[in-house]
Amino acid sequence: MDYNTKSAIIGGTFFSSIVNIGVEDVITTIVLAIVGAIVSFFVSLLLKKSITFLGAKCRRWK
Repeated sequence: MDYNTKSAIIGGTFFSSIVNIGVEDVITTIVLAIVGAIVSFFVSLLLKKSITFLGAKCRRWK
């Protein structure tokens, strides 16, 4: 395929998808991304604390 055909296929797919996506879906996606990032951050903090706690506890038993 040449460059014009590839760009026409990609552009047509992109613009036909944009028309079908509603504002509510975009807002829902943004909110879920924010919630996912916050949950991921707190889970990583919790895992870091638990690993340091368990590491200190294991060192005491030696």
